Amino acid sequence: RVVTLTPSSFSEAVRSGSSLKLTCQVSGYSLTDSSYYTNWIRQLPQRTLEWLGYINDGGGTSYASSVQGRFTITKSSSSLSLEMRSLTEADSAVYYCARGAQWLDWAKIYFDFRMLPIYSL
Repeated sequence: RVVTLTPSSFSEAVRSGSSLKLTCQVSGYSLTDSSYYTNWIRQLPQRTLEWLGYINDGGGTSYASSVQGRFTITKSSSSLSLEMRSLTEADSAVYYCARGAQWLDWAKIYFDFRMLPIYSL
């Protein structure tokens, strides 16, 4: 079975203080599958990976303290979205959506599926 997380890849310049919503289409597994959480992460200009948050099968979310209250993850039956508000230069990064097994230690940024680049901001 092939699992695909398909972004509409683009590079976008946004103004400081503005908002942006990123969306990732999912196929090959269900966002209601309790075995997996679906995550957003980003790669900063210095190539550091930063986990941003996940959404689980029931719609529960968890966020990194660095984006708590500013970023919101939502989902539909086959898509995952990341809404970002009050953007700053520090948010410049390549953004990824990634599926991960729910038992993983998120702080260590281990994923059981490859990450696909989604947006360059």
